Amino acid sequence: MRNTFLLLLCFALRAQDFDLLIRGGRVVDGTGNPSFLADVGLKDGRVAGLGRLAEKTAKRVIDAKGLVVSPGFIDIHNHSDATLLADGNAQSMVRQGVTTMIFGEGESAAPSREYPRFTDYFARLKQRGISTNVGSYVGSSSIWVQTHGPKAGPPSADNLTKMRAAVRQAMADGALGVSSSLSGPPGAWIDTNSLVAMCEEASKFGGIYSTHMRTEGQGVFESVREAIDIGRRANLPVDVIHIKIADHKLWGQMPELIGLIANARAQGQEVEAHVYPYRAGQNNLASILPPWAHEGGQAKLMENIQNASLRERLRSEVLNGIPGTNWYNHYTATGSWEGMLLASLSNPEYKKYQGRRMNEVIRDIGGDPVDVLFKVLTDNGGSVPTVFFHHSEDDMRFAMKQPFVSIGSDGTAIATEGLLAAQHPHPRYYGTFPRVLGRYVRDEKVITLEEAIRKMTSANASKLRLYDRGLLRVGFPADVTVFDPKTIIDNATYDKPHQYATGVAFVIVNGTLVLDRGTHTGARPGAIVTR
Repeated sequence: MRNTFLLLLCFALRAQDFDLLIRGGRVVDGTGNPSFLADVGLKDGRVAGLGRLAEKTAKRVIDAKGLVVSPGFIDIHNHSDATLLADGNAQSMVRQGVTTMIFGEGESAAPSREYPRFTDYFARLKQRGISTNVGSYVGSSSIWVQTHGPKAGPPSADNLTKMRAAVRQAMADGALGVSSSLSGPPGAWIDTNSLVAMCEEASKFGGIYSTHMRTEGQGVFESVREAIDIGRRANLPVDVIHIKIADHKLWGQMPELIGLIANARAQGQEVEAHVYPYRAGQNNLASILPPWAHEGGQAKLMENIQNASLRERLRSEVLNGIPGTNWYNHYTATGSWEGMLLASLSNPEYKKYQGRRMNEVIRDIGGDPVDVLFKVLTDNGGSVPTVFFHHSEDDMRFAMKQPFVSIGSDGTAIATEGLLAAQHPHPRYYGTFPRVLGRYVRDEKVITLEEAIRKMTSANASKLRLYDRGLLRVGFPADVTVFDPKTIIDNATYDKPHQYATGVAFVIVNGTLVLDRGTHTGARPGAIVTR
């Protein structure tokens, strides 16, 4: 009798139409079209049904009445290369509704000493297990330093050949394109022609060029022109990373900046951008020092800081910039020491300053502000991750409204407890996507819900040529986010960043529940995404 019951139970489970059925939700399918009420059925890791599925059965049914059902969010600009290896659960991202993260800016996990090829890095991720899907660009700075060294100056013909070969290998191994971070060393040392050469190799594989431009302050218009020129010469699409005008003296000129991109698009070139919903960015306190001070690597930087004969030159260039150059000076762009919040300090004696403004640190330590800057950097190994308040809310909103501007976090997957809670991060690590949906969609109506979801899903998938992601379509991988449009919001602040967003109820990655009623399941069904 007992065996008969078990056989009937097994038969019943096998006979279910779906593994998971999401009933009665408001489907926002990622296209930007109006939402509609529908059921969504998932089976064998893919979307297997969409529409009225009242007669269908499933191993589990989720009642989504009053909730939005959308494709999982694709974070096109993410820095979790290392933290995902420390904790594959990607808590701060999953709780935002993110199902895919794209790594790589100036630097990338590969090629590197630890991971000579992307196949090595991807294998390590899969061995560890990851809760989200992952893809990566190959970082132009990584390639530059490996082939040319930590220095400025045009590369030799032999080094340029090596750069091209490194990009080809990375693209063959699954990289999605070439990325750059040109506002500070080592990216600032890379000349335009070398970037074109690297991008030409990526173009052969259908890749894109993703760029943190040379400057987002004085010279920002020239920087956009350079990005457009690189894309045109190398014949590949361009995505401008976190487009902004990060100099208080230029605030209000975003319409003109957007006009440059719109004009290139009108001439048939594929140029897009993305934005994060905050008026502060994150870089390093050392970025205030001019590029020449960084040549030779970290040890040389420390030597230059402590060299008395260089102090006056450094002081002048920190406070005034370098006339006639396009170097992006975070101090002059921000306009004050108060516009800098120290995110993480390695020296235990400085932990009390974590989360404090630089003007407070200067006041507490005492002395000339630039001398205090040198002291803080010297005592912390030359590196202090810092949040800079340097661009305007109105400019950010204007950019967000543009149809060719999508959403990316520029954040990292961390957690509110344990090792990954040790630093004082930018709130975007926890809140980017819910902040867009709560503040800028529901509360302020800057963009519509359908447009916001498109910018978080299919717009990013299309840029990356991931044509089977970013939409709720039968046959597509089952990456799904279910959230409450009435309550979704970010909670992380600059003062108290370690707070998860709220309002995301379910997150499904490749058909497996990773977030179940707001609780992480511990599942790690993430895959490596390639073109």
